[in-house]
Amino acid sequence: MTSTRRPILTADEEFRIRRAVRLAGLMDTAVRVPGLGIRFGADAILGLVPGIGDIAGSLIGLVIINEARRLGLPPSKLARMLVNLGLDAASGTVPIAGDLFDVYFKSHRRNAQIILDHFSVERPP
Repeated sequence: MTSTRRPILTADEEFRIRRAVRLAGLMDTAVRVPGLGIRFGADAILGLVPGIGDIAGSLIGLVIINEARRLGLPPSKLARMLVNLGLDAASGTVPIAGDLFDVYFKSHRRNAQIILDHFSVERPP
């Protein structure tokens, strides 16, 4: 019988992971539209501000990637995270369509999931 053991994380690693996941949730899924089940976050709202909003969302995304770097994720995973963020930033240059892309692509949550998968931990509540 195989067991799925949770890796032993230091308090600092656990704190960093939780912070990245919370930040990703705030950016991508903080608000739920009743009845539709659609969730969006600050990234979609910031994207409505021409120019500055997409830059701000990307800078916050870089904070999550930096946490991953400090946690010791390998370069291949960091590159995948940068691609996710790059797609999000590039789509933000297209008015309206880019904001809709933000609602469905959720690059910050994807990047947080890469961190969680690396450490084989489940998403904290």
